[in-house]
Amino acid sequence: MPKRVWLVVVALVCAVVGIAPVISGSGDPEPRGRAEQAAGDRRADRSVPPGQTSEGIKGEMVAPTPYGRPLPARVSNARHWTVAPGILYRRWDQTDRRGRIRAHLLSIAWKRPGVSFDYLSGAHVPDRNTVSRYVVRDHAIAGVNGGFFDIHDTGAPLGVGVDRQRGFMHAPRYTWNNAFYITRGGVPRIGRLELTARVDQYPQMSITNVNSPRVREAGIGVYGPDWGWTSGYRITDGQTKGIRMVVIRSGRVIANRTTLNSNKLVDATVLIGRGPGAAQLRQMRVGSSATVRWGAGGRPAVAISGEKTLLRDGKHMALDDRELHPRTAVGIDRDKGRVLLLVVDGRSSRSRGYTLLEEARLLRQLGAEDAINFDGGGSTTMVAPGPRGRRSVVNTPSDGAQRYVADALGVKYTRP
Repeated sequence: MPKRVWLVVVALVCAVVGIAPVISGSGDPEPRGRAEQAAGDRRADRSVPPGQTSEGIKGEMVAPTPYGRPLPARVSNARHWTVAPGILYRRWDQTDRRGRIRAHLLSIAWKRPGVSFDYLSGAHVPDRNTVSRYVVRDHAIAGVNGGFFDIHDTGAPLGVGVDRQRGFMHAPRYTWNNAFYITRGGVPRIGRLELTARVDQYPQMSITNVNSPRVREAGIGVYGPDWGWTSGYRITDGQTKGIRMVVIRSGRVIANRTTLNSNKLVDATVLIGRGPGAAQLRQMRVGSSATVRWGAGGRPAVAISGEKTLLRDGKHMALDDRELHPRTAVGIDRDKGRVLLLVVDGRSSRSRGYTLLEEARLLRQLGAEDAINFDGGGSTTMVAPGPRGRRSVVNTPSDGAQRYVADALGVKYTRP
């Protein structure tokens, strides 16, 4: 029987009996390193989303569940312990017809005195490090990996970042604005955070991003000292014509030219325009006044971007139920005053990973009304103290070791 016909027959039989087999080229995930190497060999197109993980690797595909209903699951190997007052860690295995997963949950009572959240990142926006090092360096007690990032080039986050101590760090205007954030009043929220940015003397200019891995076509990007070193034409997707760079120091334009430089420490405010954006920057004469302002709408105390909104007011917003990956997500249980940090291992025989819809369903079962998906795949990492209080990686990263990621969400506890 031809292979294609055989596969169709198998799929039909599975659908009739309610079995949800894994469908992939080999039936097993690629060994650690091979898939990521393949993704790194191809040049990522940063004008479009990378897929369901930063690495851009296509996950294993599974057959849809019968009638779209969640599969009955058996829970085993459950453990839990108190990390700090108001912070509980849980771990369990869950098995259904698709296979087994291992889940890790940090349940945080955000109203508990001494409990707080923070954005964890490197000294400069494009810097990368492990979640463990972020947690230790920022004196957090626990944390999970953060949002999607430009894994194949600059290393910078694609979305929003607001640090409790350093303030606003980076954001785009039109994309990657879904975020988990803490209001000035200390309340956790999930929703869109808009970039607010302008040049006071030129209100007609459209600033499309601040400290982001690329300047949007036809737009104007702003880069400050938090960016670190200039990235040359990588920041314009290789475009060298129709480019303009303006440098502002102490409220004055000190340079306006049509070339970009690389590996120069940013110690001023730099504006980079593409196409129509470059034409707008042309009018800024050397010696003229220029004041650039930027921030995140609503002025949150802490913010970190995710990608897909999984739940909104208890309603499923993520519909994909086919593609498996290791997952990291954040949910908010408003009724009980808890923030839920969920990690599901994947790409192994011990844990197959989750689809986005499965992730949303589990968070809803755990009590979340709102939830957002963070970066997954090899980035998925949770760091927390064990029963004896020693911090470590409590999940099993699918790369075999912690990936160097752009940012993380930290949980802190200070004794009142």
